[in-house]
Amino acid sequence: MTSFLTSVTSVDDVRAGMADHDYLADEGLATAIFLALRLGRPLLLEGEAGVGKTEVAKTLAGWSGAELIRLQCYEGIDAAQALYEWDYSKQLLHLRAAEATGTAGADTDQLEAELYSERFLVRRPLLRAIDHGDGPPPVLLVDEVDRADDEFEAFLLEALSEYAVTIPELGEIRATVPPMVIVTSNRTRDVHDALKRRCLYHWVEHPDFEREVAILARRAPGVSDRLSRQVASVTGSLREAGLYKPPGVAETLDWAQALELIGVEELDAAAVDATLGTLLKYREDQERVRGSLLEEAIEKALARS
Repeated sequence: MTSFLTSVTSVDDVRAGMADHDYLADEGLATAIFLALRLGRPLLLEGEAGVGKTEVAKTLAGWSGAELIRLQCYEGIDAAQALYEWDYSKQLLHLRAAEATGTAGADTDQLEAELYSERFLVRRPLLRAIDHGDGPPPVLLVDEVDRADDEFEAFLLEALSEYAVTIPELGEIRATVPPMVIVTSNRTRDVHDALKRRCLYHWVEHPDFEREVAILARRAPGVSDRLSRQVASVTGSLREAGLYKPPGVAETLDWAQALELIGVEELDAAAVDATLGTLLKYREDQERVRGSLLEEAIEKALARS
């Protein structure tokens, strides 16, 4: 990672490196990634679901050659699930083996030390990222932090502040070189200011029309340029319709590939209606756009292509 960091000397390097791995970052996102890399700070990416926040971490890992370690947040997650646990079943087997050989009572201090040693430690994502050994530091993805509760967010802030954790039985474990950290949030709730202050911040927008066409050209090369432009145009129009779940880039790719698979060369109302489930995943959204709104979006797309 050190050699990787020294090779990244400008925002243009970031845009080129990400593009080489099929992620087309705009100027703002590329700048945020560049600064996070050079300053060694976590990067908090907020935005609607499907705009490519998680993909940033995956692309960084592929570009740098580092391991991607993902900590998926959810309601009720606690420190043990994020940091470490003891393998109680193996500890119990070890204890029974000691009892069977008659060594359990001979030296209880030694037995306890054996039970709470590295041998029985189950490393969860945060500990793996901090204690990565002599290898290159990994990319740590803390995904959807807004789904976790306040207590976990406070714990995460403490761990990321020093890149160190304390395990009572083993002592302090500190990262020799901090991992590259990407934190994502869909903003289902506000992330606390204390965590935001620890991170660099960027709001990730849906791609504009031309960038989405370029993404389709890279990720769905079998789709014609004309159809790609029509798909990107309709998707952009629907994102402005106040839907419950606006389509993300992943849905755009799915839709374009679905249209190509059934032989559609140019959008029409029948083709859109038949494949709308690949683009909009809520019945209420589908009912809302069917009719004049969808007809206008298709008409605009045909004129634009």
